[in-house]
Amino acid sequence: MRNRVKNNKGVGNMKETRNGMLIVISGPSGAGKGTIFKKLLASDESLSFSVSVTTRGPREGEVDGVDYFFIDQAEYDQLVAEDAFLEHATVHGNSYGTLKSQVQRIMDSGKHVVLDIDPQGAREVMRQQPDCVSIFILPPSYEELRKRLYTRNTDDPVEIERRLGNAKGEIDLMHLYDYAVVNDDLETAYAQVAAIVAAEKQRTTRYFPVVE
Repeated sequence: MRNRVKNNKGVGNMKETRNGMLIVISGPSGAGKGTIFKKLLASDESLSFSVSVTTRGPREGEVDGVDYFFIDQAEYDQLVAEDAFLEHATVHGNSYGTLKSQVQRIMDSGKHVVLDIDPQGAREVMRQQPDCVSIFILPPSYEELRKRLYTRNTDDPVEIERRLGNAKGEIDLMHLYDYAVVNDDLETAYAQVAAIVAAEKQRTTRYFPVVE
């Protein structure tokens, strides 16, 4: 799933070709990965995100086809049977998946793909696409994670406690990722993630400057 993107905007007679990159941003619920993900997309026009599928209901302000494709379980099971997902997982009682067609469409357009997905799904992407760039976002402490989950007020207490319980196991698998970023201060964490992405773009496995 790697495409070469030509860019003739180089200095002087220099031209360049870049391979499309798949970036996975993951971490426990409440770590702030979604906020960092949105800031990253807003600041770099070479990046785009793949809209995921989910069986959970939309939260306030979420738009179908923009935040997620909201479908029922029968539709989801059909997509699984058709091998339509790059990754899929059931998390916190709801099913999620990343469509292969969405990822390919973005890479065909000449952009890098960024996925904001849970750790279970991230591990599946890392298994299928070992050359992806994986970044794990974690909170400075479990107490701070608890505070964030209760403060954002999007889930009931039972669901929050379930997410907190899952977080411990997710953080234990942090070593499977290429990078780890502690989100103690949002701007600092965002800057670190942006620096990782910028550096990965220049890897010689992806970047081919040609001097003519």
